[in-house]
Amino acid sequence: MKCDWCGYEATEEQGDVYWELPDGTRAIEITSTPGIVCKGCHMAYQTDEVTKAIEDQLFLIDTKELPKSITYKELMERPRLLKRNYFDFTS
Repeated sequence: MKCDWCGYEATEEQGDVYWELPDGTRAIEITSTPGIVCKGCHMAYQTDEVTKAIEDQLFLIDTKELPKSITYKELMERPRLLKRNYFDFTS
């Protein structure tokens, strides 16, 4: 796998990220989040797919009940208020 930033060798790893909620009221920590870490430039980032999954899930669940810290798996297993993001016109 190649780093999207510098092209050097990168690996898939899990890490902690901080995400602002869609309503802008606060940020939460999402632990054990799938990501990419570059061995050259040491950039750590999430793929577009993971980013979209997190953003969609945060838009579709009741974020008022989220703790300050949650695992990626726990976040994705939260029950949705809507079946899908009807405001996403990219698909």
